[in-house]
Amino acid sequence: MPAYIIVEIEILDPVGYEEYKKQAADTVHKYGGKYIVRGGKSELLEGDWTPKRIVILQFDSMNRAKEWLNCEEYREPRKLRHKTARTKMILVEGI
Repeated sequence: MPAYIIVEIEILDPVGYEEYKKQAADTVHKYGGKYIVRGGKSELLEGDWTPKRIVILQFDSMNRAKEWLNCEEYREPRKLRHKTARTKMILVEGI
């Protein structure tokens, strides 16, 4: 069953975050993931949620998504993300 990582991002260091994006993309693809949403325009429809940036990744399963998040190849890019942005991340099973 597909799974989706949904990330709300507030970029603190735009230059550093651009480097993170370059490093992260190869690791996502290596683990069979693909970008569904990568920071496009968003519009509030209900409530008071106003994220600055949203990223949605699709993986074949929840296990595969967690393998990617914790893999050796993503270790350094993940540290860079933590230095250059504030993030909230969830993993949700799809249909």
